[in-house]
Amino acid sequence: MPDIFFGGMGNVLQTLLTKWLNQVVNKEKDFSTEQKILDAARRVFFQKGMAGARMQDIADEAGINKALLHYYFRSKENLHEVIFQQAFGTMMPKVAEIFGKEGAFEDKLRAFVDVYISMAIANPFLPMFVLGEMHSGADSIVKKHFLANMQQLPFHKIRQDIQDAAKRGEIMPIEPVQLMLNVMALCLFPFIARPLFQTINQLSDPQYDKLLKARKKEVANFILRSIRP
Repeated sequence: MPDIFFGGMGNVLQTLLTKWLNQVVNKEKDFSTEQKILDAARRVFFQKGMAGARMQDIADEAGINKALLHYYFRSKENLHEVIFQQAFGTMMPKVAEIFGKEGAFEDKLRAFVDVYISMAIANPFLPMFVLGEMHSGADSIVKKHFLANMQQLPFHKIRQDIQDAAKRGEIMPIEPVQLMLNVMALCLFPFIARPLFQTINQLSDPQYDKLLKARKKEVANFILRSIRP
C-alpha cells in the first residue's frame, strides 16, 4: 500500500492495521467456507493490494486448496466485487432514501452519518484499502468498483438540500462540497487512524469500538454546531 497518508509512519500504521484486522476477523470461530474465503480475501487485499494479491494467497489464508477457492469464486475480481457489494450494496439505497424524501436537513445529516459510520464499522478494512488503491496510480478494478458505487449516491440532491437548508435559514451559507468533505473526513479518519489512536491512548478493542459508535452522534453534533446560524 502506498506510503502517502502519514509520511514516514505509513509502514508502521499499515503493520498495526494488519495486526488489528487479523485480531478482529479471528474472533469469529464458526464460518461457512464462503465466508472464510471472503474474510481471507479482505486480509490479503489489504496487505498486498489488488494487483499484488493472488488466488493462491487467498486460498492459503483461508486454509483451503485453490481448486475449492475457484469453485466458489472464479477470480479475484469476482471476489472483490462481492466484497464491495456487501459493503456498499445496502448503504447506497439507504443514502438515496435519506435524501430522496422531504424533511429537515438536520435529520438527514444525522441519518447519513449514522449509515456511513455503520458501514465503516461493519467493514473496518475498507477505508484504508480504498484510499491506498485510489492513490496507486493504476487503473484498477478497485477504482472501477468504488467509483461505480459512489456514482449511485445522489450528490446533486445532497448539494440541493444543503443550498435549500441555507435559504430556509436552517444552516449558514456554505459551499456544499466543503460540507460534504467535512462530514466524510470526520466519519472516516477514526477508522484509517485507528491503530495509531488506539495505541497512543492505550484503548482496548471494545473501548475503541464504543468510541466509534459514539462518533455517530459526535460527528453530527459537531457539524451542526458549526453550520447553525
